[in-house]
Amino acid sequence: MQTVKMVVTGPFASGKTKFIGSVSEIDVVATERKISGAGEKEIKDATTVAMDFGRITVDEDLVLYLFGTPGQKRFDFMWEILSEGMLGFIVMIDSSRPETFREARSILQTFRAYAPTPYVVAANKQDVEDAWEIEDMRNALRLDPMVKLLPCVATDLKSVKSVLLELLYSILTEMETGGE
Repeated sequence: MQTVKMVVTGPFASGKTKFIGSVSEIDVVATERKISGAGEKEIKDATTVAMDFGRITVDEDLVLYLFGTPGQKRFDFMWEILSEGMLGFIVMIDSSRPETFREARSILQTFRAYAPTPYVVAANKQDVEDAWEIEDMRNALRLDPMVKLLPCVATDLKSVKSVLLELLYSILTEMETGGE
C-alpha cells in the first residue's frame, strides 16, 4: 500500500482544520485551544497549536495522510517538523481577507524552502460574498501562471476533493518523471 503525506498550511483562520475535517474518514486529531487574545478571538474562538491529522483511503493501494499546520506565527516551529516526509502541500488562503495574502505568500515560500515538492494554492471561502476573484488573488499573491490556484470551499466535500486530487495528480506526475 502506498501512503502519501500531504500538509495543509496557511494563515490563521484560513480554513485548514475545516478542510481536513470535511474529507477525513477518521475523526480529525486536532490540537485546538481556546483563544484568549482579543483580535484573533473576533475571527474564531479556537486555534490549532500543534497540528490537525486526517486520513483518506483513496483505494486499496493508496492512503492519504493530511497534516494541518498551526496558522499562528508563534506556533511556526511546528511547520518544519510537519513538513518532514511530505510529498506535497496545500496553502489555504481566505479569499475574503486580503490582509492575510502577504502572510500566505511568506508561508508558501517557507514551505517551498523546506522541500521542493508539488503544491497547490486553495482560495478558500469562494462562497462568501466579498471573496476575491481567482485572477485578482493570483496577481495579489504574485503567483506564477503555472502555479495551480484553485477555488475552494473548505466545508464542501466536492470542493475539498477537487483540491486534493489536483495535488495528488501533481505528486504522481512528479514521482513518474522523477522531478524533471
